[in-house]
Amino acid sequence: MPLRSTSLGDLERAVMDILWSEGPELSVRDVLDHLERREHHKELAYTTVMTVLDRLTKKGVTERTREGRAWQYSPAASREELAAGALRSALDTVQADRTAAMLHFLDDASPGELDDLRAALAEVERRRGA
Repeated sequence: MPLRSTSLGDLERAVMDILWSEGPELSVRDVLDHLERREHHKELAYTTVMTVLDRLTKKGVTERTREGRAWQYSPAASREELAAGALRSALDTVQADRTAAMLHFLDDASPGELDDLRAALAEVERRRGA
C-alpha cells in the first residue's frame, strides 16, 4: 500500500525510530519508556505520546491493533519505504518538468549518492528483466 505523503516532526521521527528499532507492536507506555531513556526526551507526558501515535496512525505511518484495553502500534512501512513514498510524493507535486526537478536534485548529489543511484537503477533493471 503506498503511503500518503507526510512530513514528520522531531517527536514523530523519534517515535518512529523507536517503533522501527524496538517494535513491532509497542504500547504508548512502551514508546514513552523508550523515549524517556533518551536524554533529550525526558519529561514527556503519556498523553503527548498517545497523541503523536494517534496522529501517525491517521497519517498512515503506523498501524494499531487492540490488545486488551491498550493499543499496540507498529510501523506501517519500513524506513526505506517511507523515504521512497516521500520522494515519490515530491516528484508527483512537480507539474512542469519532472526531469528538470530530478536534475536539480542530482546536481547536489555526492559521488557516493550517485553510485548508490546507479546501483539502484541496475537492480531495478535486473528485477524487471527477470
